[in-house]
Amino acid sequence: MAKESAHFSLPRRYEVVADALRRNIAEGRVPDGTVLLEGPVAELFRLSRAPVQRALAQLEGEGLIHRFEGRGYLAGTPGVKRRRVDLLTLDLLLPVEADNGFQNRQTWRRIYAAVEADVTRCLVFGQYRIIETELAEHFDVSRTIVRDVLGRLQERQLVDKNQSSHWVAGPITAQTIKDQFELRKILEPHGLISALPMLRPGQLPDIRDRLHAHEDWDETAIGDDFSELSNLFVNDIVLATPNLGLRDLIRRNLHTVLMSQQVLRQLGLPQDRASIVEQRMMVELLMHGAVEAAAAMLLTHIEAAKQRTIAQMKIVAVLPQPISIAPYLRRADAATD
Repeated sequence: MAKESAHFSLPRRYEVVADALRRNIAEGRVPDGTVLLEGPVAELFRLSRAPVQRALAQLEGEGLIHRFEGRGYLAGTPGVKRRRVDLLTLDLLLPVEADNGFQNRQTWRRIYAAVEADVTRCLVFGQYRIIETELAEHFDVSRTIVRDVLGRLQERQLVDKNQSSHWVAGPITAQTIKDQFELRKILEPHGLISALPMLRPGQLPDIRDRLHAHEDWDETAIGDDFSELSNLFVNDIVLATPNLGLRDLIRRNLHTVLMSQQVLRQLGLPQDRASIVEQRMMVELLMHGAVEAAAAMLLTHIEAAKQRTIAQMKIVAVLPQPISIAPYLRRADAATD
């Protein structure tokens, strides 16, 4: 008589990811058109990319997600409007019991956005210490959760540790802005040239039409889409480069640039409307095969964006320090151990 094996084991990691995504898609927690990339999904589940890749392939086979002319997958059926959403902002149900990597997830996700907003608001006013104990008390969480959140903010270059191993944020200065944009000049033209063979037919006219449609809209009409539109050329064209190392460098530096712009927006300064027109002109050059001219104009566009941002920084320089600084933040020159 054959020996029967009857034992139970935890589901494999890719099954955990697939089950969680399947449920969230079915319940509408992942909106149709949401872009699902291996990296952000792996970060969300605290796993390597291998099980995430297998999980996404399984969901594609089930018709719950599909590939498109770009990186990653789109949730829903083909033809849905693409949505780039930070998965951390979605109200996802995740299986905390399935793996140690899921522990305390809901807690850190609950406070992450608030901490990020608190820190971002103070960046242009100097360098601030983040007091771990007071941060933990403010949100009534453990120091482990606090360090998890701060570690993620460090990955996004929003905070760092000083020589005394204290968490600090800022300052964003005119020199910081200049350095970021100079890196853009070095990286993005190379990304543009290498990305062109990767673009799908019809992609350039689609991008051109989208930019053109918004040139005369005011920022209140565009709403939250303005930030995406202001960097559409980089996100949809330059970042299509097959050079993964170059892509990562561009994305990391651009995140720092966007963070600076986010600070200025929160202070009530206007969006960079000229960037939409400039991007549309670069796309039209590419449509006519003028690749070198488009790359040259990209340099001009980056320089112009740098000057506009620095001009806004000069306005900020005369603003008083905001009163509503979070209680766990201290000016670095005033913080004590």
